[in-house]
Amino acid sequence: MGIRRDSPKNSPRKKTTLKHLFDLDPKPYVGSPLPSPRRGGGGTDYEHDGILSAISYCNSVFTFTDPQESPSQQDLKRLKLMDVVSLLKSPKKPLHEQLFSPLMSMVSVNLFRPLPPPSKTSIVSALPDDEELSTFTPLWPHLQLVYDILLRLVLNVDSKKLKDYIDHQFIRNLLYLFQSEDPRERESLKNVFHRIYSRFTSYRSFMRKAMNEVFLRYVFETEKHCGIGELLEIWGSIINGFGVPLKEEHKLFLMRVLLPLHKPKGLQVYHRQLAYCVSQFVQKEPALGGVVVRGILRYWPITNCHKEVLLIGELEELVENIDPDQYRTLALPLCSRIARCFNSCNSQVAERALYVWNNEQFVKMASEAMEEVFPVVVEGMERNLKLHWSKSVKQLTENVKAMLEEMDPPLYDKCLREIHHRESEAHREQIKRQQKWDQIETAAARHSHFLQPTKTMCFFPLNYNLQALVSQPTN
Repeated sequence: MGIRRDSPKNSPRKKTTLKHLFDLDPKPYVGSPLPSPRRGGGGTDYEHDGILSAISYCNSVFTFTDPQESPSQQDLKRLKLMDVVSLLKSPKKPLHEQLFSPLMSMVSVNLFRPLPPPSKTSIVSALPDDEELSTFTPLWPHLQLVYDILLRLVLNVDSKKLKDYIDHQFIRNLLYLFQSEDPRERESLKNVFHRIYSRFTSYRSFMRKAMNEVFLRYVFETEKHCGIGELLEIWGSIINGFGVPLKEEHKLFLMRVLLPLHKPKGLQVYHRQLAYCVSQFVQKEPALGGVVVRGILRYWPITNCHKEVLLIGELEELVENIDPDQYRTLALPLCSRIARCFNSCNSQVAERALYVWNNEQFVKMASEAMEEVFPVVVEGMERNLKLHWSKSVKQLTENVKAMLEEMDPPLYDKCLREIHHRESEAHREQIKRQQKWDQIETAAARHSHFLQPTKTMCFFPLNYNLQALVSQPTN
């Protein structure tokens, strides 16, 4: 997805005097022609010209990596950007409409740029504990002020007046910038994008659809994007404002976009924001808990232990918001997955799965289907006590075992007897198989001379032409 630099629409030109043209900054404006201000007074005219001059100078873009660039010019641009920010923050006078076009053009020139290719540490750098590994853009001294200017425009100017400049293409260009590896830029983008969503109500449907396209492309095509967490934060506030009952469009977003986001290997980068979005749906409509739990179980990782720990915690939180009427149908698939996590070779996964039984709501859900759940859970715990390598896991298993024995001692003893019966049956079957193999090996040894090939030796005279024999054609 590339950037299109569409110049904002220009205001109609007004007549200007010769003196006014000489008073303008000698540096020409880069972009659309600037309209002249209205002649209301000498001081106002001079101030207006100074603003236009500052905006015009800010259209020059510095890379901060080219040795030929002048540091003094970079500092001068920063000072002029600060002047524009201070003007927008001033509550004394409303911003003149003739400044909208040059301001939005300057914002587009500075922000909408090609991003560098992602580094190999793009996923690692997005982790909250590794901020020192993040890739920071050298343009930030200027970008920070430009984002502040855009935010002030969105907040202080009537949205109807900005619709000619902030259009669908402008929003797509902002979405593209969420791929920046600089967390400071993504944070500024999040604030601006969220404000646009709240103020430009007619764009909300389009903005939701555009964000969904980013999510789906990430899940099913690239699995490379630095701004998924920030976009999910925006969605979290959007979901929080949904009315009840939820619209069908919003339920489809949960099932087709949010749940598949549990699949990528970079889940740990944005899991906190994703879990919040999902829990908001379940809190608004507890009946969706069954759909969410089955969706998470569907995308359960096979070899990623860190993702397993995160998903176990998410399931534990979801159980507290699920409709109690669904406890019986969800108890068996949920407890079966937790029981398999008991036996994980990774001690963190096993311990996290065992700690789930400290949750009263989870235990209440399991008690709704004791006859189906207990055999699975007891078998997993007995296997842990016999085979697991970690002493801490064994100790936690003992604690959970004591708790379950108190819940229903007869049922627990029945499960133990069934386990011992299955183990004895399996042992007898193993003995029978071994006896059959012994019989087969004995019979094979008795008739081994029929199976061994006969060995023959060929003798040739010393003067025999072997080469002629090899080259002789066969009939």
